[in-house]
Amino acid sequence: MSRGTGRFEWRTAHRLHLPNALTVLRLVFVPLFVWFLAEDGGRDWRWRLAAAGVFVAASITDRYDGQLARRWGTVSDFGKVADPLADKALIGSALVVLSLQGRVPWWMTGLILAREVLVTALRFLVIRRGVIIPADRGGKVKTVVQTVAVGLFVLPLPEWARWPCLLVMLAAVVLTLTSARGYFAAGARLLRS
Repeated sequence: MSRGTGRFEWRTAHRLHLPNALTVLRLVFVPLFVWFLAEDGGRDWRWRLAAAGVFVAASITDRYDGQLARRWGTVSDFGKVADPLADKALIGSALVVLSLQGRVPWWMTGLILAREVLVTALRFLVIRRGVIIPADRGGKVKTVVQTVAVGLFVLPLPEWARWPCLLVMLAAVVLTLTSARGYFAAGARLLRS
């Protein structure tokens, strides 16, 4: 085997696995993020900044795993399933900790988590029939707004910033609920056929 061929094979393998590795890395970030966010009940600004740093790093992997997979033509079934699960694990755990700390109202967390559980259940129901429901545009916008909203609450912002942060979180709740319609419509069509 020539040296050039070996390099090509390494690049091909690298491209095949990097997007999935980024998704797995995001899942690994979740417990570290929760630990930092929960430390000292969220009162110490240094732990909150550390949590924000991990959250930003995890969010960056979310941006690039799918983008690289599409660019390199290495979109996989694992990525289609694991990517949204990693998003839900990161956002869901953040919301639970923030609600336990009294920063985000439980009704907001409950609505977002209920939607995510229902959509995930629908995805797994459809996967059993050999079909994967990919994220649509509404779901992607929802994820971005949720990420911004959670990120604002993770940061050690002054007390006066609570109301603007709550407005962003309310927008995330609305988008979370409205984006579910597309998934349920797609799931219903797939289950009927």
